Amino acid sequence: MKIRLVLLSDTHLPKRAKVLPAELWDAVESADVVVHAGDWTEPALLDELARRSRRLLACYGNNDGDELRDRLPLVARDVVGGLRFAVVHETGAGTGREARMDALFPDTDVLVFGHSHIPWDTTTADGLRLLNPGSPTDRRRQPRCSYMTATVTGNGIEVALHAL
Repeated sequence: MKIRLVLLSDTHLPKRAKVLPAELWDAVESADVVVHAGDWTEPALLDELARRSRRLLACYGNNDGDELRDRLPLVARDVVGGLRFAVVHETGAGTGREARMDALFPDTDVLVFGHSHIPWDTTTADGLRLLNPGSPTDRRRQPRCSYMTATVTGNGIEVALHAL
């Protein structure tokens, strides 16, 4: 069985953009699970994403106010296709990230994070997959805005980065 995921973070609506790109909404609506790693900035996107997703796994970020913090956890966790997922907004500096996350998330197979707006896909020494989808609305120092899709199968997870 294949489970299709969409990974996004740092949407910053409506400050960085008024709406998410149509391509991303199409991906959301065809996914089995949508993962958002925080920095929504407005609760309206959470409502719309929850309505348009089959299953939503999400946390709040450092730019999210009280209403989002009341509705979302600092760290979201769930099992998807037998893989243990955790979602958190911040992981600190890129240097030493793998060792820090191995220590903080020993019971996790896949950690989705955001904050930097910079895509990241590595596997730690302990086998933890670290994924940052970038931002679909604010590219910062990247050539394009981005999000990720993933497919969980009995053999693990396959990930693709999509430039917008």
